[in-house]
Amino acid sequence: MGAGVVKQQTRAYLFALSAVLLWSTVASAFKLTLRYLDVLPLLFYASAASAAALLVILAAQRKLRLLRAFTVSDWLSSALLGALNPFLYYIVLFKAYDLLPAQQAQPLNYTWPITLAILSIPLLGQRIRLRSIAAVIVSFAGVLVISTRGDLRGLHVESAPGILLAVGSSVIWALYWILNLRDRRDDVVKLLAGFLFGFIFTAVAALAVGGLPRPPMAGLLGALYVGLFEMGVTFVLWLHALRLSRTTAQVSILIYLSPFLSLVFIRFVVGEKILVSTALGLVLIVVGIVIEKLGEAGRGEPLASGPV
Repeated sequence: MGAGVVKQQTRAYLFALSAVLLWSTVASAFKLTLRYLDVLPLLFYASAASAAALLVILAAQRKLRLLRAFTVSDWLSSALLGALNPFLYYIVLFKAYDLLPAQQAQPLNYTWPITLAILSIPLLGQRIRLRSIAAVIVSFAGVLVISTRGDLRGLHVESAPGILLAVGSSVIWALYWILNLRDRRDDVVKLLAGFLFGFIFTAVAALAVGGLPRPPMAGLLGALYVGLFEMGVTFVLWLHALRLSRTTAQVSILIYLSPFLSLVFIRFVVGEKILVSTALGLVLIVVGIVIEKLGEAGRGEPLASGPV
């Protein structure tokens, strides 16, 4: 392997680790910002920040011309994608964080790769495999452990609506991922167009339920952080890492650090005491995801093609 290739792979790792570190902070940012803003105002300011950042990135890359080439069908596709993400996905996810401790909401939302494997059977025509069945069982055992805080005998949950919303967000993201997979337009251009529509949908929804009160500075800063480092800039860093890497698997494996690092931030930034059941449940969820991803690798597919 030449020095140039090694240098390029090192850059890929640096971009990937930067993305993973930033994504690891956002669960804490969600929880802290929701102390100052309701769900819709948070999404309004965050999606505005994300769209603005993506607009600047596309201008720097000289790709804004690609928006002018959109057909009516392209804009309709972007409207549908924007309705799913950021609009519906983040409304559901933020509400889950509002109802649950961050240490529960974060790993439950992380089940989307398993949800994707399930939905791919009817929507993409994929065959169900024993490996996939095992992956689903292991991951949802983790969901059960986290939801009940380890009380598997009593099966008691403190906020069933929060649990359903957190797991439901993974279904919305999986649907978005499948639709996005079929769309061959430039990834960042698609993301910007979707966020423009998501911003419009959020503004209309916020006005319909009473408008947007003036946000406190702490809430506005939190929303801007979420928009930049959950929805916008970090995604571009991740895409850049995938493009630089010799194989997607070499950097994609790093994404599995994110949920565990996130628990560290939740402990020391949010102040939640991390339960043993949370850590155990997260391990089971990740093991299930790895089982499924190894099956994909065995079929010649990449271990992961994006953030999970």
